[in-house]
Amino acid sequence: MHWNSVGEFFAMGGYALYVWGSFGACALLMIVEPFLARRRLTQARTILARERLADELDLQQKNS
Repeated sequence: MHWNSVGEFFAMGGYALYVWGSFGACALLMIVEPFLARRRLTQARTILARERLADELDLQQKNS
């Protein structure tokens, strides 16, 4: 495609809302996803630590 001006480029042949909205949504998700992944990792580690503690307490009770 060939654009004669910057305005035509940003208008994207009448599809600007779709094109720029898609770019915006993709950029937002690429920024947010690492934070969400870190949060899920922290939650998984917390759950595993609690399960390990519960298992250790069960073993202590059985051995007592």
